Amino acid sequence: MEEEKQAETNNYYETVIKKTKTGITFPKELREDLFNPDEEVFFKFIVPPKKDKIILKFISKEDAEQYSNNIKKEESKKKNSEPGQKKTLKQKKSDDFEPKWSKYFLYDFSNKDKVRPILESAFYKFAEGPENFDDAIGRVKYALVSFLTSTKTDNAKLFYSVIRFLIDVIKKSNQPKLLDWIYEKVIPMIESKFLYELALIDTLQVSIKMGRFDRMESSVNEILNSIEKYDLSESYNIMNSFKQLVKKVKNFHNILESVSIFNLIKEVLVNYFNKFENVDYKIQIIELLEDLGFIEEAYKFADNLVKSLEPESVMIAEVRKIRTRLKKEPI
Repeated sequence: MEEEKQAETNNYYETVIKKTKTGITFPKELREDLFNPDEEVFFKFIVPPKKDKIILKFISKEDAEQYSNNIKKEESKKKNSEPGQKKTLKQKKSDDFEPKWSKYFLYDFSNKDKVRPILESAFYKFAEGPENFDDAIGRVKYALVSFLTSTKTDNAKLFYSVIRFLIDVIKKSNQPKLLDWIYEKVIPMIESKFLYELALIDTLQVSIKMGRFDRMESSVNEILNSIEKYDLSESYNIMNSFKQLVKKVKNFHNILESVSIFNLIKEVLVNYFNKFENVDYKIQIIELLEDLGFIEEAYKFADNLVKSLEPESVMIAEVRKIRTRLKKEPI
């Protein structure tokens, strides 16, 4: 105590000041004496454990930068060590657990930049668990309703992007109720034949993985019905839809072998094989039958196609090559 009193009597400057609403102000005479208005001044600001005093120490700019960096490092270590915090930070930084915008926004649409932050907030709300489903889905609804335009194609791109977003949420955040919501609330709103089919096709894999074969079967039927509504002159669109469909289901042959889906797709493919006159499209259908595991049927079509082609046809060598490959595959 005596030492403190002695130190106080030797102080360079003493006065009494009062904290105001805006803070603490240095007395004017002290500011003029200590600070050069043309130079930057840095302090080390210290409050000891007793919280009975405030200490300001003059330091250089270099020391100030080093001191600030050290404080940030310590705060980061402390934050990461807090219970429940480490997992959250790690999860948010994970490449697997964050929105994949390039997967959702395949087609550009107006208001995309406004929709994105809303979907991002919904993404992390869905991740908090089923108890926050209503909050998260409310944000998605807001994005769907608030940013519609007068253009059907533009709106279809918005709906399609949201569907791809929700499919990713289902996979990452265990929100099975979203699948029915997609089918019932979003897909019917798409007024683009092309994007409508793509949306149905995109839901197939997640429906299969979730064991929702009812949804998967109804989607396949709807896709095939949509394909058959094309005029035959739109053969490119027909084949593109077939390719997308087969690509999605072919890897689930073991799961779907007890379901009639493969046979249903095969029947429609065979129907179009007989309708098409274009040899290239016939070849593509043979390859799609092969992808679906109908090797015997694919071989028969390849063999008949070889026999129907003129000897000088530029396609005959390719069809023979396919026939040879199919002959070697187990039926």
